[in-house]
Amino acid sequence: MANRTATLDEIFGALSDPTRRAVVERLGRGPASVGELADPFPMTLPSFMKHLRVLEDSGLVMTKKTGRTRVCTLDRRRLRRLQTWLEHQRIVWTERTDRLEAFVTEPEETS
Repeated sequence: MANRTATLDEIFGALSDPTRRAVVERLGRGPASVGELADPFPMTLPSFMKHLRVLEDSGLVMTKKTGRTRVCTLDRRRLRRLQTWLEHQRIVWTERTDRLEAFVTEPEETS
């Protein structure tokens, strides 16, 4: 369980920044070079590389060097872990709100 939590913490931490979420979104459409990923952002390449490193450390993004170009791809298995956790939370909270609704709408018994 601790390992699973650490993985979720890393994923949520990586996705806590809008730049990194935008990179993940872009990679959802397919692989891209570091230059292509960095281009839309108004920051220096070294600053962008820090964001990319966080994504790599979380396991969401993998890079492979081909010649002089680094190509990034999204590791969808990590996103599935996140999706599984979120789905579990949705089920838990739906059950809780259903029980609350039943409690609130049940007629009060008088003795």
